Amino acid sequence: MNDALEHYSRDRSREGEARAGAHTGAAGGAACGDLINLSFELEGGRVARPQWLAEGCATARAAAAASAELLDEATLAEAALLSASAIEAELGGLSPIGRHGAELAADAVHRALGEAALSGERMLDPPEPGRPRRVLVAMSGGVDSAVALHREREAGAEVFAVTLELWSDPANDGEQSCCSPQAVRLARSVAHRMGAPHLTVDLRDRFRAGVVEPFLEGYAAGVTPNPCVRCNGRVRLEPMLGIAERLGAAGLATGHYARTVDDGDGPLLAPAADDAKDQCYMLAALPTALLGRFRFPLAELTKPEVRAIAERAEIPVASRPESQDLCFLAGEGKAGFLARHGDLGERQGEIVDSGGAVLGTHSGHHNFTVGQRRGIGIGSPEPLYVLATDAERNRVVVGVAAELERDRVTVGELVLHRPAERVDKVRLRYRSPMLDCRLDSGAGVDTVVRLERPVRRPAPGQTAVFFAGDAIVGHAVVA
Repeated sequence: MNDALEHYSRDRSREGEARAGAHTGAAGGAACGDLINLSFELEGGRVARPQWLAEGCATARAAAAASAELLDEATLAEAALLSASAIEAELGGLSPIGRHGAELAADAVHRALGEAALSGERMLDPPEPGRPRRVLVAMSGGVDSAVALHREREAGAEVFAVTLELWSDPANDGEQSCCSPQAVRLARSVAHRMGAPHLTVDLRDRFRAGVVEPFLEGYAAGVTPNPCVRCNGRVRLEPMLGIAERLGAAGLATGHYARTVDDGDGPLLAPAADDAKDQCYMLAALPTALLGRFRFPLAELTKPEVRAIAERAEIPVASRPESQDLCFLAGEGKAGFLARHGDLGERQGEIVDSGGAVLGTHSGHHNFTVGQRRGIGIGSPEPLYVLATDAERNRVVVGVAAELERDRVTVGELVLHRPAERVDKVRLRYRSPMLDCRLDSGAGVDTVVRLERPVRRPAPGQTAVFFAGDAIVGHAVVA
């Protein structure tokens, strides 16, 4: 055992239970046998009275003790830059196995910082006049958010980064998820490589209640919900804005491809320059009162331009592929997830035509979405599509393409930011074309969207996003 490691393995000077009011983070547990708890208070933007408790091997205890020593009187930025590598260096180097203790200690430190960020306590005062503005950047571990951070720094901002841990499930592929423990560590390492202090915030309970449970309930009820719109609008981004405020930051920058415009009555979302990557649809449920505090550094860029910037800046995730699945489905898929979490396994039911004639059987209504063609498994002179699903009778209704055509769509949960008569277009699916339309009414449970030309019926549960020109002026749920 080297001298530094031996010293810290015996150091008990900061060992102890967390004080009342202290911010605490824990990492490890039964799976590895090591458990580290770090706690501290914040006073005037500095760490005060750090404490640690640890169970397990000598290296884990030493890493906890070293972390507390490194944190003592550190500025918030210095604490948020603390890495497993810095803890390992303080211990005089570790074996590949021993490095696990340093990683746990770093996780515990950053979870404590995350708890502080959610506490409502002001962490930093805004910069004094004449100093660079401060910006919080939402980091996912991908190239888009990393380039957003890079551009904010290039524009002269003092940057902090934050990553939300939203979902942790051994059945998922954490490497492909944007909000897993693996993603948090990747985002932290990228931020640190770029010299940015990083905060980890655990919102798993809020995400399960606000996104995953409604997703499961929707499929059980026979609709196809859009969890990303719900997540951005109600769960994920608003807490980060609160953190930005408590950091004294001017706003929150994200790697979304979107922009804001002002129509004279205040800010509204609008599409980004890159049509192929535009994400304003997914942000449509954000309250307009918050839009003035958002920054979209990629608004005028295309994806190839973003990757080129990352390569020139030698950002380590410049060529990292994009995640293609919902974060909580990564590596498992919808069917397996529904079977495990929603008790929606195989349940044989009837496939019928629009007149009620039985054509075949299926393994569960939740495996079908309105408009779906593949997987029906019934021969027909014309291709068959799903017209409807009946959750109560576990029945799937199919028919030919012409039966899907609609020139009006009923929506509920309507939210409008401008008068209904200003609505002239609607987008009924992510990345689908904008459709000319008008609203029959500006409020009510059953508002009818009248389309200028018939289109295939959208799936119930999906989000309808309304535009006036190219600005988003409302959203609703397809009934």
